[in-house]
Amino acid sequence: MKTGNPIKISEARYQKILTESGELELVEAYIPKKHQWQISSSTDWLVRINLPWDSVPDENGRLKKKDDHHLALVMIRAGIATTGYFHNGVMLDHKVFRAYMVRQKQGKSQIKYLKTKGKSRAGSRVRLGETEEFFREINHRLLSYDKEYPIDTWGISCAKTLFPYFFSSQPPPPFSKNQANLFSIPFHVQHPGLETLELMHKKLNQFHGLISESGAAFFDLSVKLDQTNSDENESNEDW
Repeated sequence: MKTGNPIKISEARYQKILTESGELELVEAYIPKKHQWQISSSTDWLVRINLPWDSVPDENGRLKKKDDHHLALVMIRAGIATTGYFHNGVMLDHKVFRAYMVRQKQGKSQIKYLKTKGKSRAGSRVRLGETEEFFREINHRLLSYDKEYPIDTWGISCAKTLFPYFFSSQPPPPFSKNQANLFSIPFHVQHPGLETLELMHKKLNQFHGLISESGAAFFDLSVKLDQTNSDENESNEDW
């Protein structure tokens, strides 16, 4: 079964899918960890819909907007990261972090380099120090959000190679890996920055569907299901 990347769908289309699903007596379920509504046949999943993060579903998939939504996002790549705090859809704080973590010419982060070459040279020690400070600054900002605001949802995008360093940093982030209100941002983040932060926030409050070939036939959805895999492969680097 082949699927493409998440495809934006309208709220009207989402409501239509729910109606048709009920008429066809398909199996519906909410997946809390992914904030996702899944519709399945007796054997296979048909549609997985990423729900807007500013809303919660009832048992039938009907959504209700959160009355007081406090959202914090963090996106991390080697040498650059951004954090943002949003209250009821309005960004009230953001910060971009940069560090000298990438080896010149080789384009390899210091963390990857340390796995094979060690840290004996002065340049390597400088990059390692900047890496440690990079994560400290990020987590201090996140801890300030946790202290000042009643965050109900945390969102993260972090390259797999950086993930353990982020959580083992001192201080650590204000959430654990398996915390119920911590969600992976389900879109590829190429270059964290203010523009990307605003774009991700916008997309997180929209409907995006992952549709199987069977699902496209069930719901007569005219979408490309065999898009190029470049974005999908890159997204595997995210947590």
